[in-house]
Amino acid sequence: MNLLLLFPEDFISATRARVSGRRLEEIERIGSAQLRVGVIDGRIGMATVVAPGELEVTLESDPPTPLPLTLILALPRPKVLGRVITAATSLGIKRIFLINAWRVEKSYWKTPKLQRLREHAILGLEQARDTVMPQIETHRFFRSFVDEFKPEGLALVAHPGAAEPCPRNVRQAVTLAIGPEGGFIAEEIASFERIGFRAVSLGPRILRVETAVSALVGRLF
Repeated sequence: MNLLLLFPEDFISATRARVSGRRLEEIERIGSAQLRVGVIDGRIGMATVVAPGELEVTLESDPPTPLPLTLILALPRPKVLGRVITAATSLGIKRIFLINAWRVEKSYWKTPKLQRLREHAILGLEQARDTVMPQIETHRFFRSFVDEFKPEGLALVAHPGAAEPCPRNVRQAVTLAIGPEGGFIAEEIASFERIGFRAVSLGPRILRVETAVSALVGRLF
């Protein structure tokens, strides 16, 4: 944990906060009287431990600049969903859409991990010393999502069979769609292209979703 994240309900006065549970255990593990803290969707600063679980907080700086990227992600397998959300959040992505696709198994939409997305996003914020919670939406119907969605900036859909390589060092906002392992099917690629997306590739290798997210963000920015 690189940042102890505080919430409005933690504050017992304007500068004094009280924490418990996992965060208190982390304070005790670190064993330091000084901690870097941040308020959810707010500023970052330092805190002094003044009593067990009680912190005197001074906020002095803004969170890191968000990545100018909107991520559309075919719902990953439940066992990697949390890792993907944590990684995307730590990269500074603030808009994430989890959508259906032909190769997404129906059972994925029944996983209880969909109810824990906020927890995984918090882990990403703590890792990256960020405070701004991403907006995460789920969309069960591919067709209705594509029909209503309006991409911002450069719109790209990652696809292993695409002839065009993914661009590098982009200097504008990007909307990036990533399919399941093996990619979106041809009809889904065509649907994205109809609303302005370009199909791009990282090469012939088929990557796991969590690897593809990091590789594509690193290449684009």
